[in-house]
Amino acid sequence: MEKAVIIGEKGSDSLIAELSEMVTTIGMEVFDSITVSETARHPAWLIGSGKAAEILEYCDDNEADVIVFNMALSPSQQRNWEKASGLCVIDRQEVILEIFSQRAVTREASLQTGLARLEYSLPRLTRAWTHLSRQRGGTRGTRGEGETQLEVDRRIVLNRIAKMKRELAQIEKQRAVRRARRTGAGVFSACIVGYTNAGKSSMLNLLSGSDAYSEDLLFATLDPTTRMVQLPSGTVITLTDTVGFIRDLPHKLVQAFHSTLEEAVLADLLINVVDASDPEAANHFDTTVETLAEIGAKGKRMITVFNKMDLLDADDEAFMFGLNRISGQSEKTINCSVKEKTGIEDLLAEIDAIVAETRVETVFIIPFSDYRAAAYLHENSEIIEEKHQDEGVEITVVCSPEVSGRLEKYRKPSQE
Repeated sequence: MEKAVIIGEKGSDSLIAELSEMVTTIGMEVFDSITVSETARHPAWLIGSGKAAEILEYCDDNEADVIVFNMALSPSQQRNWEKASGLCVIDRQEVILEIFSQRAVTREASLQTGLARLEYSLPRLTRAWTHLSRQRGGTRGTRGEGETQLEVDRRIVLNRIAKMKRELAQIEKQRAVRRARRTGAGVFSACIVGYTNAGKSSMLNLLSGSDAYSEDLLFATLDPTTRMVQLPSGTVITLTDTVGFIRDLPHKLVQAFHSTLEEAVLADLLINVVDASDPEAANHFDTTVETLAEIGAKGKRMITVFNKMDLLDADDEAFMFGLNRISGQSEKTINCSVKEKTGIEDLLAEIDAIVAETRVETVFIIPFSDYRAAAYLHENSEIIEEKHQDEGVEITVVCSPEVSGRLEKYRKPSQE
């Protein structure tokens, strides 16, 4: 197993700990971490040259294989470190990209992750590659097909990026068609968002009775999973689980997964799952809110769900202060534990109440000749009353604005 040393700024202990977990996730052993002063910056090394020399000597003495920076390295800084150390040198962004690559299962996730990695690596083409896959000191990142190339033609990379974008555009068209069908049917849509490993997929499984993949891992799932959920009132909604967020999520990943994250942008309701047992819960909540704003989902109606309440340390005053801060910023909070199956009834009842607010009672007069319109109402609304008139069937329903809009021409005049 490769030995890694982490370099981070002083005062960023929680971020360093999180990076350490991510480095372990991709199969390396973190044997130490070194903190540096934020003010001691050097254009060639990112940190002070004296401190850089100390780190290089330390890594050499301890036979390190990989140096991992918690800060973003420029291509030139990365090259300087690799040349001076003879080791693989990566930053936080590249670690996250590696995890996404390992987690990608479907064609879409593989394309999205591959696109982000290529765009990240494009300005680093002076480094040695294995046919569009990097090959540097150590053994990290030597996966890839083809023969070793020290000089990579930039056009090959750009052509591959263009091909991936075309394939992703085709997949997005298919996703848009499925999404339009749900919207056209007037089905209320909710989307589960939140920090990675907060329990989103487990919550989807519990609410829908499905068996979508879930695991106690960072970024266990990358693809959005949509399931039908029946609320206590009998109303059926769609519930979608999305990729988890993380602090300093590479912008290129946000761009690459835009079509996936768009499920949150277009949803009628967001369910923000927070791991209430995590000391960094407040920071994780902030990261989620910031990422939602970045993708255009700011201001959407949202329920904040404190998950894993069974693990909460209520005696930790500082920790409880963070949860109280989240509550103060949230429209609605609900305490639950997916593992213990507590609080789920409260969550479903709250969703039901929100859905009811969006559904209005409307009266339609459907001509006897348009049986499809009557069938559409029966499939996509709650029938209150139905009676035959001379001009057609008068149907009173509770439905969404989308359903009402599609049959606007049949609305009873008094309802206008």
